[in-house]
Amino acid sequence: ADNKREGGIFALYALVRKNSKWLIWPALIGGAAILADGTLTPAVTVTSAIEGLKKQHLGPVVFSNSQHNVLIITTVVLLVLFIIQRFGTGVIGKSFGPVMIFWFGFLAVFGIVNLINYPMILKAISPYYAIKILFSPVNKVGIFILGSVFLATTGAEALYSDMGHVGRKNIYATWPLVYGALFLNYLGQGAWVINHAQDDAFKRMSDINPFYEMLPGHWRLFGFVVATLAAIIASQALITGSYTLVDEAIGLKFLPRLVVKHPSNVKNQIYIADVNWILCAVTLGVVWYFQSSQHMEAAYGLAITVTMLMTTVLLSEFLTTKLNRPLALTIATFFGAIETIFLVASLVKFIHGGYLTLLIMLAILYVMWVWYFGNKRREHYERASEYVSLLDYRDQLAELSADEQIPLFTTNLVYMTKIKGNYHIKRNTMYSILDKDPKRAKVYWFVTVNETNVPYESNYTVDMLGTKNIVNVQLYLGFRKEQSVGVYLHQIVDNLVEQGVLEPQVPKYSTMKNRKVGGFKFVIINEQPADLVVSDQLKALDKRLIGGRIYLQNITASPVKWYGLEFSNVVEESTPLFIARRKDEYLVQRGIIHAVGDRQSKHHEL
Repeated sequence: ADNKREGGIFALYALVRKNSKWLIWPALIGGAAILADGTLTPAVTVTSAIEGLKKQHLGPVVFSNSQHNVLIITTVVLLVLFIIQRFGTGVIGKSFGPVMIFWFGFLAVFGIVNLINYPMILKAISPYYAIKILFSPVNKVGIFILGSVFLATTGAEALYSDMGHVGRKNIYATWPLVYGALFLNYLGQGAWVINHAQDDAFKRMSDINPFYEMLPGHWRLFGFVVATLAAIIASQALITGSYTLVDEAIGLKFLPRLVVKHPSNVKNQIYIADVNWILCAVTLGVVWYFQSSQHMEAAYGLAITVTMLMTTVLLSEFLTTKLNRPLALTIATFFGAIETIFLVASLVKFIHGGYLTLLIMLAILYVMWVWYFGNKRREHYERASEYVSLLDYRDQLAELSADEQIPLFTTNLVYMTKIKGNYHIKRNTMYSILDKDPKRAKVYWFVTVNETNVPYESNYTVDMLGTKNIVNVQLYLGFRKEQSVGVYLHQIVDNLVEQGVLEPQVPKYSTMKNRKVGGFKFVIINEQPADLVVSDQLKALDKRLIGGRIYLQNITASPVKWYGLEFSNVVEESTPLFIARRKDEYLVQRGIIHAVGDRQSKHHEL
């Protein structure tokens, strides 16, 4: 179920959100859960692979049994992994693809080698033995034993989120290889355990790793190298999947705007620096907090079961558009029942570390809740009067531009603002020009930036609104083009002057000869939630939501950085969220005192 070739729970939500408003909740909960999982997966996979180095021989070098050394090597590997993300997942995918094919082949071969030594393990294919052990008196933990095997069922949720990076056809083509290789390797590990269960060498060991133990001695170091590379790629899947999820969340207005970069010419392959380094910090924190993969695995799975369950809820809605409702509900109920059982079985992990994943999930969910519903509540309180038509202010702007009694603020005054249909813009833009010490300029610019699907597209439209000094510019930039608005505007002014649309703006003083463009000032308007005029009209929860949303907006990607204005003349202003004024019915005049010499007269209120 892809949305414009993108997968993941947010892509699925985008396909079904028109069905019902309540679907927003499984989307937010599931998205927060898989983003939380993105911090744990790299930690547990890389740590478990590096632990295979213990007591291994590399020529004359013998690796110690120290877990501290494992943590240091794991930290270095993870740091390198997060650093190389900025170079693009396309390059990483090309270099790692052959490694993964070799890795799954490696799993299959050594699974078969051990399987041959105990072919009776094939009886495990029958669900009879699973049900038997589930209800056997030997099984002291009952249904909670499923929490221990849950790791074998995970991975598909990350693959679905990664659809934009790897492609639907590649998933279809490689799934049989992946599934078959894992199946054979798990059977091989089971065969090895049964054959060596009574060996004296393993009776006193509590941290046996069947995967490494079943490899012949001279193959173990090689297995460690390949396993480490595979662990890095598994981590890569969650990291790039997190980029996709966050990008989709920004588009759905679940998260605040972040700077999204495109390291390659493929639009779906992206890099978000803020997400990358937050993931890096939390992942390394998890590694050093839990210390070993065994402890991490105890915490693993709780968030993923939540993601799976929420995806199934959304999937049931999607299937109703493709199948009849009874059949769709039957399919969803079947998978939902299995996932619910796994969720119950995983609850025991809460006290063993699952609480950390849950806390991360709740933190992400809180940010999404504040941003999404804060925006909804703000829109609810915004009246039609908060928007005005630019057409109604043409005469005032022309008069202000010609009024020489007011000092010239700048030659070109630029506002980065979205112009809606019928030339409607936010009132605070006109408030900034006309009411906050009138800003006199020769030309007033209102610029909207639109991102397109063509990597290096750059074009624009100009609407003069029937004037000589008011310009509505619609910039259309490809997803790989830098948003250097200042550079583009200088070029646009040059073109308009040459075409005779604008009068030449030759500055009196300049270091450049034949300069025809005057100075620019960009005004950035920062909305503030502390609007005392209407604050008593807001409910307490609405105040928190709206205030939280504005706070997040102000601490994330700044408009200066977003629009590439770091070296431009930028003026930042603060305006109230709601500009509409009203009278206070409780304010009364108590009196007026007129002092004339020694005589005073006082007028009291009536």
